[in-house]
Amino acid sequence: MSNQAAKQPSAVLDQAHIGDIRGAFGTIGVNDTGARTNWRARLVTLLAIMGPGLIVMVGDNDAGGVSTYAQAGQDFGTSLLWVLALLVPVLIVNQEMVVRLGLVSGVGHAKLIFARFGKFWGAFSFGDLMILNLLTIVTEFIGVSLAMQHFGFSPLVAVGLAALLLIGMTVTGSFRRWERFMYVMVIGNFIAIPMAFLSHPKVTPMLHGLIPGVQGGFGSSAILLIIGMVGTTVAPWQLFFQQSNVIDKRLTPRYLSYERLDTVIGSVVVVIGAAAIIACTAFAFRGTALFGQFNDAGTVIAGLTQHVGVLSGDLFAIALLNASLIGAAAVTLSTSYAIGDVFGSRHSLHRTLKDGLSFYAAYAVIILVAAGITVIPGAPLGLITTGVQALAGVLLPSATVFLLLLCNDKEVLGPWVNQVWLNVIAIVIVGVLVMLSLILAATTFFPTVNVTLLAQTLGIILLMGLAVVGLIWSRRRQKPSTRTLTLVTSREDRFTWRMAPLDTLERTTWTPVLKMGMLTLRGYLLVAVVMLAVKIVQLAVGGA
Repeated sequence: MSNQAAKQPSAVLDQAHIGDIRGAFGTIGVNDTGARTNWRARLVTLLAIMGPGLIVMVGDNDAGGVSTYAQAGQDFGTSLLWVLALLVPVLIVNQEMVVRLGLVSGVGHAKLIFARFGKFWGAFSFGDLMILNLLTIVTEFIGVSLAMQHFGFSPLVAVGLAALLLIGMTVTGSFRRWERFMYVMVIGNFIAIPMAFLSHPKVTPMLHGLIPGVQGGFGSSAILLIIGMVGTTVAPWQLFFQQSNVIDKRLTPRYLSYERLDTVIGSVVVVIGAAAIIACTAFAFRGTALFGQFNDAGTVIAGLTQHVGVLSGDLFAIALLNASLIGAAAVTLSTSYAIGDVFGSRHSLHRTLKDGLSFYAAYAVIILVAAGITVIPGAPLGLITTGVQALAGVLLPSATVFLLLLCNDKEVLGPWVNQVWLNVIAIVIVGVLVMLSLILAATTFFPTVNVTLLAQTLGIILLMGLAVVGLIWSRRRQKPSTRTLTLVTSREDRFTWRMAPLDTLERTTWTPVLKMGMLTLRGYLLVAVVMLAVKIVQLAVGGA
């Protein structure tokens, strides 16, 4: 390792983020830089490193996810399984970029956006996160309430107990204890597998479900649900959570390959759980009066109890409760991390309650506010859940755009910037997400529109747009980072390369194309959110 690289200061904001890695299943000393030359050493290292990727993915199967997947199965059978298959590479690509950002920069997602794109875009991104996260946490407590009502608990008692549990498991002052709590809930995710088998799934319909199509056709309700599935499976909070969590776990670029594997394993686990839920409701309600009549997770529990058996209903309630708790824990923590990053307060699970009071207080306040909203009588629970997941799908393109720009910023990532092939995949992902949202907007105002023809037309426009973006990108030549060229001369230097303090970085260059692109994105978000609100109102009035 070059002496110059070793002396290079980093941008890490909280000193609690520096030190030994203390995972749920092992510790790696801060000075343990030796190569892992055999499988046993690599496995021990992986067990210590694993956590952030697995937790963020399983946390993705939260209350909203369980409800959305249950709706997909109840209303459309197994015909939407292909959406999950397509989302696997999206999950891996997005979260791998986030992992690199965290390990190399040592700074949370919200802070990086403020520093590299200015106060306006920083406030825009941070504000979106706060609103969406709060609403998402409300849906988690809705899930808690519905699950616990099945076992005879009143909503007030159920939500109150869940809030106290979530606060208690987080303020222990130990990252390791928190991670072990989360692993218990990760294991609970696998309840969906026996639950699916109780509905006697058939292999052939599930294989057919991997072929793109929708039972009954691509109507506006199906498109809304698909966007909801995208929003609940690839949610903006995941970007903020995993970036901050790998920092809090004290991971560095040396362990990138292990954290990548952690993320891939989590992606597979989350899709298996989601597919099991779809299979459960698809086969349980096939041929019954409840098929196509999804209301909320509570009616799913009652329906499974009636048509499959008491055990099936109980397992679904337990799965919903577990999903709600892990989702609330992860989403709330991502919010607290972002608040700490933006306002410069101490924000680490390694800190004691006294030492990290503002961090833990923010966590507790968010939990209590969301819990309070949940117990308001008369809330349309199913509609709120679907609407929040769809909103996440609409807002995801903006989060992905910032992620892509940061991962091509050589001042931030130096030798770790995106490779060309990864940029191509990421740009395609953004384009597809925008296309789905535009289809939703069109079907909102023109219910009789030919959705298939619209999708084909927008697909052609998307391909043309991608070609233009590719041409512009190929001609774009970013000046190499002087610090990168000077300091990175070996593999060891690459492992130890960290982003310099934010105030020492060269300013971001706002080209005319970048300015136009960001203004276009802003306009898209405004139109998409308004049209989504109109669609939700239409559904509410139609269901009244």
